[in-house]
Amino acid sequence: MSGHSKWSTIKRKKGALDSKRSKIFSRLSKEITIAVKEGGGADIEANARLRLAVQNAKGQNMPKDVIERAINRGDKDDSNLVEMNFEGYGVGGVAIFVECLSDNNNRTVGAIRAIFTKAGGSLGTNGSLGFIFDRKGGFEFLLPDGTDRDELELDLIEAGAEAMEVDNTYLTVTCAMEDFGALHKKLQNLEITPEKAELQRIPTLYKALSIEESRKVLRMIDDFEDNDDVQNVWHNLEMTDELQEALTAEE
Repeated sequence: MSGHSKWSTIKRKKGALDSKRSKIFSRLSKEITIAVKEGGGADIEANARLRLAVQNAKGQNMPKDVIERAINRGDKDDSNLVEMNFEGYGVGGVAIFVECLSDNNNRTVGAIRAIFTKAGGSLGTNGSLGFIFDRKGGFEFLLPDGTDRDELELDLIEAGAEAMEVDNTYLTVTCAMEDFGALHKKLQNLEITPEKAELQRIPTLYKALSIEESRKVLRMIDDFEDNDDVQNVWHNLEMTDELQEALTAEE
């Protein structure tokens, strides 16, 4: 499991995601709005990006009226949202890739740079982390009651799954970017709605740091995720057993 996925699992156990539900809805709404604008309109059947965004929203139990408002915002073209990416390094040389949707370029650039600087990191140029992250498809979902896990895993492997990790009742699946659509369709055929279905940035190499340095990096990641313009934060911090135990002990 990637460092990002392990960190997500730890936060889920600690209930951190529930406390940020409004921020999660805000990010999902932005993705729906930009999907309408960039993906080809408000027709869910004809717009694959919008269809995925709406499914992710439903996976997070976003209310139907909130989803419809986000679609209408994009359809009426009254939003100036622009996709922006930032690449840099945190303490100990940990690579940080930040994906944003913003309606104010100067505000977002200033805020992201300030977080890097405050945390003792450095903001680099776009493309500087291309050798560290691979684009992969990723899915997270609850295993349905009564699921034959071995049979499910075989079905997913046939559809292109490269790796699977189980944490209690959660299954995290990774696939090649070109197999994302086929695997997504397979889950639909199995009547499984992922809580997350997205193209991820998976590290090709990891950085192991001390507990103290790791905490600094994770606080930095939290600061990024607290920013309303940030959609995703990817990193290559190695979530060692020692670090996981230390973080879990904080519950």
